[in-house]
Amino acid sequence: MVYDVVVIGAGAAGLMCAAQAGYAGRRVLLVDHANKAGKKILMSGGGRCNFTNLATTPQNFYSENPYFCISALKRYRPEHFVSLIERHGVEYVEKAPGQLFCASSAKDIVSVLLTECEWAGVEVSLSTSISRLERMGDSMRLATSLGSIDAGTVVIATGGLSIPTMGATGFGYDIARQFGLDVLPTRPGLVPFTLSDSWKERAAALSGVSVPCEVSCNGRRFKEPMLFTHRGLSGPSMLQISSVWQPGDTITINLLPSEHAADVLRHARHATPKRQLSTWLGERFPKRFAQALLEWYPDANLTSPLAEYSNDALDHWAQRLNQWQLKPSGTEGWRTAEVTMGGVSTEAISSKTFAVKDLPQLRLIGEVLDVTGELGGYNFQWAWASGVACGQAC
Repeated sequence: MVYDVVVIGAGAAGLMCAAQAGYAGRRVLLVDHANKAGKKILMSGGGRCNFTNLATTPQNFYSENPYFCISALKRYRPEHFVSLIERHGVEYVEKAPGQLFCASSAKDIVSVLLTECEWAGVEVSLSTSISRLERMGDSMRLATSLGSIDAGTVVIATGGLSIPTMGATGFGYDIARQFGLDVLPTRPGLVPFTLSDSWKERAAALSGVSVPCEVSCNGRRFKEPMLFTHRGLSGPSMLQISSVWQPGDTITINLLPSEHAADVLRHARHATPKRQLSTWLGERFPKRFAQALLEWYPDANLTSPLAEYSNDALDHWAQRLNQWQLKPSGTEGWRTAEVTMGGVSTEAISSKTFAVKDLPQLRLIGEVLDVTGELGGYNFQWAWASGVACGQAC
């Protein structure tokens, strides 16, 4: 069997790339070892897929080479993908500023991509394994469960290591190493934290409680809710900061990001001296969390009015509220990570065509590369943009 282009990986980037190459007049085969296309699309966003973010910029991505993503993101913007799904009649909602989700189901996105592949003449072969990939002059040869396949271009769109139950493997990294490409260290990103000892018990007691906050670590900060779990902390703010957190790091949580707690507490003492601290906390936090704060810090006098708190005592409470510091014991790991940090170094990859610079018949796109977005639809936009740029250049 002979094809112009073989795309390995029927996820977001692979589906988009295959359709674009097909529309460009190439004979395209899209293969995946899974039995269903777009598995991560289907489970993302609680089954409704946060398929893009209207505010996407290169600054929303992590990479050893922060300039690499600029070209593709400029050429294929969020409005281009929105236009695509609108042509297919997909309804969507903006759940948070810029974050677009399917109104009904992520199946709509997969359906659009598979329809585009069909219209573009792409052959799709699922439950297909690849045992070997080798260079044959100016082309490539694949040993697959379908038999031997020759291809003018092979595109690796196999994703990263996150959520192995969805079929994630290190195949793309193995291929990169086989052809001499550097693979930067990988680790889970956008992943919940685990806590240990007493803090694990405290988090478990509050499991399911969500609290607005601003979390910071290693020069980055995110103002979004956090969620207590049976094992630690999750929610948008914790997932975001996990991408810059390193083992042993302390995270700083501001529970009142819009207030200077010391000033507000002193004002409350002056304005309502008979009010209790528990009442003041209960006005700002969920009841269970406010009660937990009082239990965690035994210096809180549950019956004393604010008038009996000294400046030092109020300052101690202000620091707990504006600068609560925690040292996570780890993360939930690949099992629940939404993305992979690190991956194939972009130094040897063309930012315009995604071809390996000394081996143009091999290309890599999407999450397998060392380009990772923040939470909020950015990673899908990278999949669409890198897929389009590569597919049109094949």
